[in-house]
Amino acid sequence: MKNKGLLVVISGPAGTGKGTVVTELQKSGNVCVSVSATTRSPRAGEVDGRQYHFLTREAFLQMIEENGFLEYAEYVGNFYGSPKKQAEEWMQEGKDVILEIEVQGCQQVKKNYPSCISIFILPPSEEVLEQRLRGRGTETEEVIQKRLARAKEEMPLSKEYDYVVVNDRLEDCVAEIAAILQKEKSKA
Repeated sequence: MKNKGLLVVISGPAGTGKGTVVTELQKSGNVCVSVSATTRSPRAGEVDGRQYHFLTREAFLQMIEENGFLEYAEYVGNFYGSPKKQAEEWMQEGKDVILEIEVQGCQQVKKNYPSCISIFILPPSEEVLEQRLRGRGTETEEVIQKRLARAKEEMPLSKEYDYVVVNDRLEDCVAEIAAILQKEKSKA
């Protein structure tokens, strides 16, 4: 009989490499990443089901009413949430499901699913975080400053997570998280 997969929340400030870490974890073949749903309109190049599941406001509210989300929030007039059905199916198949979400979303998931594993990714330093954000070359100075200020607010919240992992070297960070997941699976 297959063991049930884990529900794993990964959070951290912008620029810590969460997306890259999650992509690397997926390569193991036993890790699935939840695709969030949103009521915002798709941006150029976004594909429904890949970056987001794009829903009407009415459809999103219906899913809320039917308890169809692991977590959800309204942000700047649009809803965002992690659909429950697919995540639960993957876990029943023995796959670990990663939610790459904000701190507030993690709090909701932990409340509704106390057995979830929460991992907060930190940069090696604030200086490295700033270098990474600037290195993207995609954001204005104003946006970079907002992201740095937000990071300073979020980093102390790492103490609310089960694990804190510093992403200094990508390979080490991925290996550490994979070891955490293996350790948690052996407890079950």
